[in-house]
Amino acid sequence: MARHTLLVLAHPRGDSLTAQIAHRTRERLLAAGSTVDLLDLYAEGFDPRTGPEDEPDWADRDKEYSPEVRSHMARIDAADTIVVVFPVWWFGLPAVLKGWIDRVWNYGFAYGRSRPRLGAKRMLWTGLSSYSREQFAELGWDTLIDRQLRVGISEFCGITDASVALVHDSLGAGPAALAAADSALTAFLTAPAPAPA
Repeated sequence: MARHTLLVLAHPRGDSLTAQIAHRTRERLLAAGSTVDLLDLYAEGFDPRTGPEDEPDWADRDKEYSPEVRSHMARIDAADTIVVVFPVWWFGLPAVLKGWIDRVWNYGFAYGRSRPRLGAKRMLWTGLSSYSREQFAELGWDTLIDRQLRVGISEFCGITDASVALVHDSLGAGPAALAAADSALTAFLTAPAPAPA
């Protein structure tokens, strides 16, 4: 049975390298037999601001969030795999993507239950950085971003099969950036699943 992937794109320009990598990722996933739901946060007009209706209620893990957030939760629920493609801005996530995590990956849905609802999913974070690999590692940002995304978000929400891939020199790499993203996706798709805990 073909797997279903939620492919999240977080870039304001449809002609950006980030968008090119996301669309190429979609093509490769489809060719591998997966169905793909492309969630382009900017194109769909996702509002990253958390209002009272989507603020966690620590006394009620079954709180009913806004219709927009519930629709995004349903898209996550439907996916076996989540792939997120984004530019690394200020050594972190773009505001629209951070807001998506804040609003949608909410208490009672993504975390806060004894049995993690998202635990059986796989996740790949593909970030584009203008820094060289060497500069990024020298500054320690590779370790920091890996820990924030893989551990602080994915593992916190029960997703133990998670990877972070950084595509470096994004402002001048050209086709090499596409090849790097292809390699990261191939490594992720062919990696054996971790043993159950």
